Amino acid sequence: MTLDYEQDTSTHFGRLKVRARGRAVLANPMTNRGTAFTQEQREELGLVGLIPTGVTTLENQVHRTYAQYRRTTSNLGKYLHLAAVRDRNEVLFYRLFSTHLEEMLPIVYTPTIGEAIERFSHEFNRPRGVFLSIDHPDRIEESLLNYGLGPDQVDLLVITDSEGILGIGDQGIGGIQIAIGKLAVYTAAAGIHPRRVIPVVLDVGTDNLGLLSNEMYLGEKHARVRGAAYDEFLDRFVSTATRLFPHAMLHWEDFGTTNAHRLLTRYRDEHCTFNDDIQGTAAVVLAALLAGVDRSGLDLSEHRIVIFGAGSAGIGIANLIRDTMVRSRVVADEKQAYERFHAIGINGLYVEDQPELLEFQRVYARRRDEVAGWDVADPARIGLADVVRTVRPTILIGTSTKGGAFTQEIVTEMARHCARPIIFPLSNPTARAEATPADVVAWTDGRALMATGSPFGPVDHNGTRFTIAQANNALIFPGLGLGVATCKASRISEGMIAAAAEALATLVNAYRPGAALLPSMTDLRMVSAHVAVAVAREAEIEGLAREPLTDPIQQIFDRMWQPAYPPIEAI
Repeated sequence: MTLDYEQDTSTHFGRLKVRARGRAVLANPMTNRGTAFTQEQREELGLVGLIPTGVTTLENQVHRTYAQYRRTTSNLGKYLHLAAVRDRNEVLFYRLFSTHLEEMLPIVYTPTIGEAIERFSHEFNRPRGVFLSIDHPDRIEESLLNYGLGPDQVDLLVITDSEGILGIGDQGIGGIQIAIGKLAVYTAAAGIHPRRVIPVVLDVGTDNLGLLSNEMYLGEKHARVRGAAYDEFLDRFVSTATRLFPHAMLHWEDFGTTNAHRLLTRYRDEHCTFNDDIQGTAAVVLAALLAGVDRSGLDLSEHRIVIFGAGSAGIGIANLIRDTMVRSRVVADEKQAYERFHAIGINGLYVEDQPELLEFQRVYARRRDEVAGWDVADPARIGLADVVRTVRPTILIGTSTKGGAFTQEIVTEMARHCARPIIFPLSNPTARAEATPADVVAWTDGRALMATGSPFGPVDHNGTRFTIAQANNALIFPGLGLGVATCKASRISEGMIAAAAEALATLVNAYRPGAALLPSMTDLRMVSAHVAVAVAREAEIEGLAREPLTDPIQQIFDRMWQPAYPPIEAI
């Protein structure tokens, strides 16, 4: 509750009770509806004379605002235009965004948000979110409370420390924009109420010398703090946030490789936490992979999997596939599952005696005696071509950010030994994709089953149009968050992540030639609801749901906020 208005945000039909009057009504993006106020509402709320006399509809406002958006030429300009709309009228923003979701998703979220993050200190306008400094840990509770939400009014916090932003690295305080963008997708795609979420940036300094030397930079101007002080700050934040908002999910976003797996492991068994870069990416890739496996003619246990670029995201994908193999009993045990994987990093195939491997990577390292007999140019650095030639993989997953790494030689070698090779060049942006769909389709004569990280248009080959699935995390995380919020899950299990992936895979048309391995982004709201039901049901099965699921479909639907002007009452 705020001083200006009251609303039950836990349901999509909550009445808006407005205490503010006059210009204060227009200044609040949740109470302002501009020219859509009726004459009666204008009189009750003290708005007579403060807005043009004509009364319009939300649909007309969307039409006008969309025309303004289309007249903006640059992507960053479009982003800033939409941000300004959100800052003055949230219902209008989300109706506009939801109506043009596929078109605007690359503007509100990735890839354009990368530019907005880089330009944060220069384009700063209206603050949104919570900024927590490692130099002032005693202010964490005060800062979170100042956001104005109570213990039962928060479903989600999206948190970043900005170290691993979207392939552009350490961006300091500008990372708040990724948290804001992520939450906008939660709302547009899954109907999480925009006043039940908190974007948070953990300002622990930055190692980006360009930011530190820029007088416009708005964050703490010192090197990134690491070690014990960093961990103490994170512990203090997590304990405070979970105490203040006991039913909220903590969504970790764009942490560096060193911290991402470590923090997920540290908190996942005690708190409701989720790392989208690890678990969200893994879930959407697993969904596409399950759809691909269904078309490949081989059981999951028969596939040989190469992960090229086995960092946080790559190993997260491998872990979820491994767990799915074990849980579905297509392999005898975890050891047999590990044998299906070959992980490749910057120094080549992971081998047990490589000192640079982190703990979460080391479990995928092969024994040195196992690779001793391979015919390779450099035994100390076994490359992708060596692995493909020797292992003859059926699944090739790229999370390396190394553009063009899946060469014609590598793809054709793989396809020589596999009727339907599954090839996922997942790196973003487009220039960093390991291969383009047009090339892979041509090199395999249309036999490859593909999903990409960036959006690509359809490919025509020999009379068939191939629709390319985009393994966009937005197909998973909004529905996951909605399911967790609906059942008030105490934590997020691997079973819940797998349930999300399996639910997504069931929505795929597996039989039309050239059909995509994932649903279209235009169906995002339906997809999110479908995923949410599966997640909530799995949470209940595992005893993690704190809210009974008496009618899960209706409960999910009731939770999905609609971007429409609610009934209004002056109080």
